[in-house]
Amino acid sequence: MTNAADPGTGIVVADHLSKWYGQVIGLNDVSVSVPPGITGLLGPNGAGKSTFMKVITGQLKPSKGTITVLGEPIWNNPSLYFRIGFCPEQDAFYDRMTGLEWVTALVRLNGLSDGDATEMAHRALEAVELTDAANKKIGAYSKGMRQRVKMAQALAHDPHLLILDEPLSGMDPIARRKTIRMVKDWARAGKSIIVSSHILHEIESMTSNILLINQGRILAEGNVHQIRDLIDEHPHTVYIRAEQTRGLARAFLAQDDVLSLRFEDEAVVVQTGRPDAFYARLTDLAASGELGAIHEVTSPDDNLQAVFKYLVKS
Repeated sequence: MTNAADPGTGIVVADHLSKWYGQVIGLNDVSVSVPPGITGLLGPNGAGKSTFMKVITGQLKPSKGTITVLGEPIWNNPSLYFRIGFCPEQDAFYDRMTGLEWVTALVRLNGLSDGDATEMAHRALEAVELTDAANKKIGAYSKGMRQRVKMAQALAHDPHLLILDEPLSGMDPIARRKTIRMVKDWARAGKSIIVSSHILHEIESMTSNILLINQGRILAEGNVHQIRDLIDEHPHTVYIRAEQTRGLARAFLAQDDVLSLRFEDEAVVVQTGRPDAFYARLTDLAASGELGAIHEVTSPDDNLQAVFKYLVKS
């Protein structure tokens, strides 16, 4: 990764950037230069990922330090907003609107006519494979569909830079695989993308270039493989909500990388020593349909907590 002292090469350049809310520190003296392409922002909830993204998109004013985006200061620079697309972590929908109506309304805020906005919204929904659901009310969308319609509004106006905050959260395995492929395709088409997650496997499947953030500080930056061995030392927990949890549990127990499992309501919670192999197998199971539908896959924060404690001490 490039150094913050060389602003000419970064799509986002922060120099001694801090953001605090009263007595609470959101970002603490961050200096970094993010290169073009895909960069993963990895850290637990509360680490500062969303604060950093809101500063990058001009929603929050830095308390101290400076930040430039695509070579310009972002704060109070509305013309730059047209070149940025933002997919927030939290949902904020009008559930009675259809996906097409909602994306069209947001595109119109860019000053486009009804016809142009509708055409761009159609294209964006097609890009995230939501054409079939374009005229359904968002209130009836699944968690994965809601994530994808948020991505549609982020890319509808063809921005240079996409900021995606936990975009895979709660998706089923097939939707996750499709979304990862889409993100990589957008990067190949020339877009730069900053994507956040608290799950190493998600980031690593999209890019090897990461920023490791905790308690508002950048703890490490560069190639993900440099910290991979450290993270793999710690068991990885996966929460799977599915149609046939007991059948899945039997299949998991036959694998030597599964360390333990337990049931919670309509879910099975697995600890694995090799998350890459586990996620790959889970996606194959979902694609085959052998053990029914897999509705949602999530991973709690504590997967990274031991790693961060180690990094802070070292």
